[in-house]
Amino acid sequence: MDITSLVIFLVIGAIAGWLAGVVMKGGGFGLVGDIVVGIVGAVVGGWLFGVFGITAGGLVGAIITAFVGACVLLFVIRLIKKA
Repeated sequence: MDITSLVIFLVIGAIAGWLAGVVMKGGGFGLVGDIVVGIVGAVVGGWLFGVFGITAGGLVGAIITAFVGACVLLFVIRLIKKA
């Protein structure tokens, strides 16, 4: 992975984490926390999309996949915090 790919990966994670924080009505986790949530969300979203047979290509597809995964991740985190 070269530096350009790494920067794109981090930007997608930051966008997805921030969007998920806004949609899920959370206070957010700060810039680094949003990036982490977005990156882990991208993994979760990729797995979920694979399970359901959904494909999303390109930069927008990567952001959508990461966003959906980040929303699911935040939902699960909030369920665990309430328990």
